[in-house]
Amino acid sequence: MAIECLVLGAGQEVGKSCVVVTIGGKRVMFDCGMHMGYHDSRRYPDFARALALAPSAADYTAAISCVVITHFHLDHIGALPYFTEVCGYHGPVYMTYPTKALAPLMLEDYRKVMVDQRGEEEQYSYEDILCCMKKVIPLDLKQTVQVDKDLVIRAYYAGHVLGAAMIYAKVGDAAMVYTGDYNMTPDRHLGAAQIDRMKLDLLITESTYAKTVRDSKHAREREFLKAVHKCVSGGGKVLIPTFALGRAQELCILLDDYWERMNLKIPIYFSAGLTIQANMYYKMLIGWTSQKIKNSYTVHNPFDFKHVCHFERSFINNPGPCVLFATPGMISGGFSLEVFKKWAPSEKNLVTLPGYCVAGTIGHKLMSGKPTTIDIDKDTRIDVRCQIHQLSFSPHTDSKGIMDLTEYLSPNHVILVHGEKPQMAFLKERIESELGMQCYYPANNETVSIPTTQNLRINATEKFITGCSSTPQTGNNAQKQNLGFGGCTEARGILLMEKSKTPKILCEDELLHLLGMEKHLVHFEPLPCSRMKEAESTDEPLLSSRIEEVKQSDGSAVQQASLADLGCERNE
Repeated sequence: MAIECLVLGAGQEVGKSCVVVTIGGKRVMFDCGMHMGYHDSRRYPDFARALALAPSAADYTAAISCVVITHFHLDHIGALPYFTEVCGYHGPVYMTYPTKALAPLMLEDYRKVMVDQRGEEEQYSYEDILCCMKKVIPLDLKQTVQVDKDLVIRAYYAGHVLGAAMIYAKVGDAAMVYTGDYNMTPDRHLGAAQIDRMKLDLLITESTYAKTVRDSKHAREREFLKAVHKCVSGGGKVLIPTFALGRAQELCILLDDYWERMNLKIPIYFSAGLTIQANMYYKMLIGWTSQKIKNSYTVHNPFDFKHVCHFERSFINNPGPCVLFATPGMISGGFSLEVFKKWAPSEKNLVTLPGYCVAGTIGHKLMSGKPTTIDIDKDTRIDVRCQIHQLSFSPHTDSKGIMDLTEYLSPNHVILVHGEKPQMAFLKERIESELGMQCYYPANNETVSIPTTQNLRINATEKFITGCSSTPQTGNNAQKQNLGFGGCTEARGILLMEKSKTPKILCEDELLHLLGMEKHLVHFEPLPCSRMKEAESTDEPLLSSRIEEVKQSDGSAVQQASLADLGCERNE
C-alpha cells in the first residue's frame, strides 16, 4: 500500500496551500488556500485534478473523504467557500474552534477588498461564506476524530496563529502528519508547537524559511522598536502592513508595552474595524494563547491595548508622526496599498515589513531591493523615497525548527511544501544527509507516491506462549535484554494462515493434531569409511545417506524430519 500525495498548491512556492493525500483508499484535502499574488485562474488550486483521482466519482463530495483546514490565513482557507459553494463539495470540513470563529472575518474582509475596492468579479458571496461555515465540524486539540470507519484524524497545537493546528491522519497501519504553518519557538501571545512522537510513514512540512536561522526574538524586537522610535522621533509616519489577525496582535502588544514604558504620546492606529471583533475572540480564546498570557489574564488582558486606537480614512493626510497598522499584509491591495501610495514619496516615513511577502505583491518588490519607483498597475507609478525596513516577525519556524521537528517525529519520508524552490532543494539535501530520510519537494500538480509499511496482527496459542515462557536461557542469550515473553529472546513456532481467518502461530504438535497426522522422526545413519571411499571414487555426493528406518528414537543422531511431506511449510 502506498500514500499518494497530489500537490495542488504551495508546491515550490508560498501561496494557495492545498495537498490531496490518498491514504488507504481515503482522500483527504489538507488546506484549501488562495494565492495572494495572482488575480487570474492561478489564484485557486486546480480542483479538477482532485476529481480526476477518482474516475468513478460523480462529484467532489464522492471523490474527497474530508477537507481539513490548518488555520485561518487566506493562503490556507481562501478558496474554501469557492470549493464548497461553487464547485459543489458538500462533505465534512474540519478545523479548530478558533479557526472556525475567525475564518469568516478574514474571508469577508478580503472579499470586500477585492470586490468593493478593486472592482474585481465576485468569486463567492458573503452568503457563500456563511453556507460554507455551516459545513464545518470544529476540532479540539488532541481530539481523535473518526471521520469514517477507517480514517482517523487528530489536531495538535502549531503556534503560528491563534487556532493553528498540525494534523495527524491514519488509515490502517499507514500514518502521516501535515504540519500546515507552525512555529517551534514561543512568542508574546502564542506558545511553541507541540505534538506527540508517533510512528509515521510521511511528514508533510512547510519550508518557508528553509535556509534561514533567525536571531533571538529579543534582538529582533529591539531592532524593530529602535527603527519605529527613530522614525516617529523625526516626525515621520510608520506604515506596518499586516493582516488583522496574528502578527497584528503580537506587534500591538510589543508597541503598547514599549509606549507605556517610554511614556510616548504619539498615536498608534489600526485601520481595520475588524480588529475590534478579532480582539474580542482573542479574549474569549485565552486557552489557545501562551502560558504567559494565561497567567497574566486574570490581572490584565493584554489585548486591551491602552495606546492603540482606530484609524479613520481622513487621517491619511494629517500632519505629524504616527504608527499605523494597515490591512492587508504584504501591501497586496486594500487600505495598506492606499496609504503606501500617500506615504512612500516622503523620506521621513518608514514602511516596515514584519513577515514573509508572497511574490507578485508590492511587499515582495520592496523586499527584493530598494526600488526608487514601483508600478502599481499599468497606469500608476509610485516614487519610493521612504525608508524600507524588513524584519522577521514571521510566525513561521526557521530552518532549525524544521530540522528539529523532523528529527523528533522521525518519519520514513518527508515532503516539503510552502517554500521557494532553491531553499527547498537545500533543505532536502540536509534532511537526507543529516537525518537519513527520503525527502521530496514536488511542484504544483505533481504527485509523489510514498511506500508504507504494513503490520500483520497474529494470534498465538496458549501452548505456544507457555512454551516461550518456559524456554531456558543459556550462554549469551541469558545476558540479553528481555524482549520477549517471559524473557526469551527467540521463540520458534509455525505460522498458520487460513483464508478469511486471522493468522495464528502455534506449536508443531498443535499443527499435527489440527491436520490429523502423527509425528514422525527420521534416523540418519552415518556412512562407514569403506562406503565413503567408494562414493568418492564414483563421484557420488559426499553427503548421500540412506534412511535406515522411520521410527520413534531417543538416539543423539535423531533429527526431526521436515514437514514438507505433510504438505505444510514450517516458519521459525
